[in-house]
Formats: sequence, structure tokens, C-alpha cells
Amino acid sequence: MQDTSQKDYSFTAYNHQHLETARMLRKNMTRAEAKLWYDYCRASKYRFQRQRSIDQFIVDFYCSAAKLVIEIDGAPHFTTDGKQYDSIRTEVLERYGLQVIRFTNQQVLNNFSSVCGAIEQAAAERVSQTKDH
Repeated sequence: MQDTSQKDYSFTAYNHQHLETARMLRKNMTRAEAKLWYDYCRASKYRFQRQRSIDQFIVDFYCSAAKLVIEIDGAPHFTTDGKQYDSIRTEVLERYGLQVIRFTNQQVLNNFSSVCGAIEQAAAERVSQTKDH
């Protein structure tokens, strides 16, 4: 069983200014975010945090051991502005050595096992890479 009493604030891009917003987002997760959190991430062998502040962003889910960000995208992400914002956001996060993987709300809700398998594979590969270096 993992120790959840220890908070990982060692990541240099943690932004304390987003603390209240992140708390609010955790209390008001979308249906897809809640499903992924309660049915996968919370019990995963990899420790995930939800609504984690990194730089000027709050990411949906973050695994520090794998340096992996998971984003669950709803309708606003598919507009021209949303796509442009997500592109910039991904570029900034990748500068920190993070991998960003995205799923739509529909993928989480309708293809849950595939989404979990993809996350598991990405986390395992990233953790393996960090152990090799």
C-alpha cells in the first residue's frame, strides 16, 4: 500500500499560487476524470496526483515517478483556440521532461480498459527509462 501522507513538492515547477484552484477542480471533477481517478489512478501501482499544479498550468493527472501527465479533454479542447492552447501547454510541459498523453472524455467513458492499458504502458516505459539512466 502506498503512503499518501507524503506530498511530492520537490518538482521544481510546482506553483503554490494554484493551490485553491486545484482544490476546487478536485472537488468538481468531470465524469470522465472521476471515473479515471476512482477506477484506475487512485489504486494504480504508480502514484498519481490529480489536478496537479505545474508551471502556470493545472494538469488533470500527474505521475512523478514516470514524469507523466494525463489530460482528459472535453469539447473546449477541440476548438481552434483550445487546440492552440493545448499545443503551447504541451510544449511547456515537455520542456520539464514530462510526457503528456491525452484522451477524450468519450475514450475514458467508452473504452476505459484501453485507456488504462495505454496509461499503464506509458508509465511502465517511463519508469523503466528513468531507472536505466
